[in-house]
Amino acid sequence: MNLLVTGGAGYIGGTVATLLAAQGHAITVLDDLSHSRLEAVPPGVRFVQGELADRVLLESLFTSAAQAHNPFHAVLHFAALIEAGESMHHPERFFRNNSASTLTLLEAMLAVGPRTLVFSSTAAVYGEPESVPIHETARLLPTNAYGESKLLVEQVLSWFHRVHGFRYASLRYFNVAGAPESPNGITRGEAHDPETHLIPLILDVALGRRSSIRIYGDDYPTPDGTCVRDYIHVSDLADAHILALQALESDPDAPTSGHDGRLLFNLGNGKGFSVRQVIESARCVTGHPIPAEVLPRRPGDPAVLVASSQKAMRELGWRPRYTELDEILRTAWVWHQMRYRA
Repeated sequence: MNLLVTGGAGYIGGTVATLLAAQGHAITVLDDLSHSRLEAVPPGVRFVQGELADRVLLESLFTSAAQAHNPFHAVLHFAALIEAGESMHHPERFFRNNSASTLTLLEAMLAVGPRTLVFSSTAAVYGEPESVPIHETARLLPTNAYGESKLLVEQVLSWFHRVHGFRYASLRYFNVAGAPESPNGITRGEAHDPETHLIPLILDVALGRRSSIRIYGDDYPTPDGTCVRDYIHVSDLADAHILALQALESDPDAPTSGHDGRLLFNLGNGKGFSVRQVIESARCVTGHPIPAEVLPRRPGDPAVLVASSQKAMRELGWRPRYTELDEILRTAWVWHQMRYRA
């Protein structure tokens, strides 16, 4: 297939683009490099630097592909701002970048592009869950602007399906971590600028790049008072995107398709780990003490987010390979050392 991957120079988008390219698909990566790195784009993949809000650019990409008799089959959409904490200080940036810019993409697809989309959504659409593990039918009530910005896109996609016949998969995932392993070794991992994600921050402490790890709140209604999250390895997540794309490309009228052109899945490993448990696992994996300090809670942080991925397992045949936190951290630690000790 000929596929457009937005945000394909990022951590998750780059991993998916690499896997797709290895499978023989023709990949074009669109990224503005504002929160990503050009070296994350896999070799041999076409790269276009540009803004998702640039409708002229988007329509030009779709039109030129069609004129070359190689139209895009689908779009995999990862380009977004992802920091939930920042969204509570600058919600306008998230609604502009995540919601409005995605609408621009959908309008360009409607005008001259494909009408199949795999969308990188988030478990933040659930907010504070009423029960754990969270199922896809759970109440949608985000507690931060980041989650709301993604939920708006899901609502738009539902209407585009109903009115325009768009086919889409909305994948709600939780905390993504680890580094993809391949015959060539580990070549990419999780890094942000500025860094705000727990596992890279913890590993920074192990490398001596930070003095301690900050725990934001130890008075949550959890066993040790710290937030509990579901961690999924980035390679497992990439596999799920490929399976979702394949399901969308199947004939929706066939009796075995099992869907009407709309797919919605939670993706996680089904296990919850607290902040303190992640820190302790990192101490074991790295062999470093990793000092921790407790600060007040951050606004918009739910106490517990743990996914039920049974639907994805049942309908997509997806099976995560990295189910233990130590294994996820091990791959992250290998890459982290390569990146920062080089």
